[in-house]
Formats: sequence, C-alpha cells, structure tokens
Amino acid sequence: MDTNAVLDLMWIVVCGILVFFMQAGFTLVETGFTRSKNTGNIIMKNLMDLCIGSLGFWAIGYTIMYGDSIESFIGNPTLFFDDAENMHNLFFQTVFAATAATIVSGAIAERTKFTTYLIFSLIMTVVIYPISGHWVWQGDGWLTDLGFIDFAGSTVVHSVGGWAALMAALLVGPRLGKYTNGKSNAIPGHNLLIGALGIFILWLGWFGFNAGSQLAISGDNANAVAGIVITTNLAAAAAALTAMFVSWGLYGKPDISMTLNGALAGLVAITAGCAAVSPMGATIIGIIAGVVIVFSIEFIDKKLKIDDPVGAVSVHGVCGALGTLLVGVFATDGGLMYGGGFHQLGVQAIGVLAIGAWAIATSFIVLYTLKKTIGLRVSKEEEVDGLDIHEHKTNVYN
Repeated sequence: MDTNAVLDLMWIVVCGILVFFMQAGFTLVETGFTRSKNTGNIIMKNLMDLCIGSLGFWAIGYTIMYGDSIESFIGNPTLFFDDAENMHNLFFQTVFAATAATIVSGAIAERTKFTTYLIFSLIMTVVIYPISGHWVWQGDGWLTDLGFIDFAGSTVVHSVGGWAALMAALLVGPRLGKYTNGKSNAIPGHNLLIGALGIFILWLGWFGFNAGSQLAISGDNANAVAGIVITTNLAAAAAALTAMFVSWGLYGKPDISMTLNGALAGLVAITAGCAAVSPMGATIIGIIAGVVIVFSIEFIDKKLKIDDPVGAVSVHGVCGALGTLLVGVFATDGGLMYGGGFHQLGVQAIGVLAIGAWAIATSFIVLYTLKKTIGLRVSKEEEVDGLDIHEHKTNVYN
C-alpha cells in the first residue's frame, strides 16, 4: 500500500473515532436538558444505540446501504461484512448510522419504554437509515443520478433522525404536566453544565463528521479538508451567536439552551454543503440556521404542541432540511447566488422531500405498530417517579 493510501485510511479511522465520541456528546446534551430522575435511562439508550448500531450495521445495514445497487433503490444485502480492504469504511459508516438512531432518543426522553426504544433503534440502523442513505452515497442511487448534494449528511443522517424523532414524539405524546389548558409549561433540564459540555464534544466531533467525509487527506484533498473544517466552524459560530441575539430579543435575556442549540443548528445546516460553499456562504447559512432554530423550537412546542425536550426535531429535522436546500443557493458551483439558476435548488428540494417522506412514513409504520403491540409509553407512576428507578432499579445521583 502506498503512503497516500495509508494516509487516507488513517484519516478515515481517526475521523471515525471523533464521530464515535459524538455519542458521549449526545448523551450529555440529552441528560443535561432533561430531569435528573431519567439520567440513567438516557445513558442506557445512547449506549445501546451505539452497541445495537455497531452490530446491526456490520451484520446487514452496511451492505443494504453500500452493496451493489438494485434498481438504484437499495444495496444488495449480504450478511456479516468481512472485506479486509474496507474495514475503515465500515467503521466510519457505522458511527454515522448510530448518530441517526441517537437523534430520536432526545425527542422522546423521560416517557418512553426502554424495550420499545431498543427495537426501534435496531430497525432505524438496519432498514430506515441505510435505504435512504443508499440513494445518495452508494454511487448508483437515484438521487446521486439526479445530482443531489449532501456531502456529510444534513439530510441523509440528521433529517432522517429528525423526522423519525418527530413521528416518535407525536406518537408517544407529551410528558405529564407539559401542557395544561392549552398552554406550554417549561420543564427545565437539571444540569445545563453537562448539556454545554455535550455541545462542545459534538462540535469537536463534527470536524470528524464533515472533514472525514472527504474520505481522503492525501494530495489536494488536504486543502479540501482544511476548507471543510473552516466552513463547519464558521457556520456553528454564526448560528450560536445569531440564536443568542434572537433569544435575547424574544425573551429579554440571552437564553443558554437556545444558544447551545444554535451551535448545533449551524453544524447540522452546514453538513450538506461544507465542501460546496465558501466561508462567507457558510457564515450566512449559520446565521439563517440561528434564526430558524429559535422559531422552530417555539413553533413545535407552542403551536404544534409536540413535546421535544431537547429540540431534536428542530435541530436535526428542520435545520437538516434547511441546510440541504441552501446548498442549492450558496454552492459556488451551480448555486443560485453564483449564476447557476434554480436547477440545483430544485434537485435539493426533491432529495429533501423524498428522504423526509421516507423517514416519516417508515418510522410512523414501525412506531405505530410498536404502540399497538408492546406499547411506547411507560405508566404514569413510572414517569412521575422517574425511569431510572423503574426501568433500571437505580438512581444516577445517590
């Protein structure tokens, strides 16, 4: 193997390790933004996403996503992937699949049965995520043929997770006491410090998520990787700053959780176009995401009355779709702002709608079936006492 090939392989492995650590970030954000009595349950769900995702994606998910294309729709599945020359790719894609599953956990925190969640996590990793991922990333998928751009997964990973989270939150229903007489009541998270630490870990991991998706670092790829790191960072910074100012205007004070979610909104939004836009384009995408995230969280909570404790639907679903569409506006090659007309924007819209419809329909069918068979929700008593003591016979804070 020549030096460049070794460099590229090593880059993919190192970035995969960074993305692996994002599971810790998700765990901290989710626990920090919810109540202390459910912390252990959230730890277990995030841990199991990683474990189930690793085994399921290796067993069949990877080939459903990356196997030889059948009608540009699905990969030819083979069991227990074992190709010595592609183990680095298996690892990198496995941690992406686990990320898509974890997004759902936050939206249904504090009230969902652990057993039901485990089943959904498996189906998400081996069916829902890899099939729509095949359309974009395998090389012969029908969205690839259209020219759809989603470099690192604003739609492929984040929106799929976000729209599944929307269906899950809708079907599980709100937490007890969240809505009284049509009014939304805030249920504060128990520890914004660990929530903030989680955001920093996710931001760090995102450099692996986006820059690793170049899948190489040798030769001219090095400059591309460095550019992706900059667009990723600028979008996150611009979105966090914007969300802070918007929340300041709305609530009279700069809101901590909105600002933290603003950073995530920028990261999710830039993920599709991180290799296709300029630093200025990335900053503008971040600013747009920073405005949208605040109003999206408010709208879903107060108007739709859907209880999403961590804002996962807004961060991943809404900002994932938004960022994917904005590639059609700000891509330096073919974007609307660069004289490319509306063609790319149209292709982006087709991809966002198709994958959104797929994620919503499949997750609804799976979750509705689970609801009618083993149930989605814990009992009232379990919810009041906390899931830690009932689901796991323990407390995290003793």
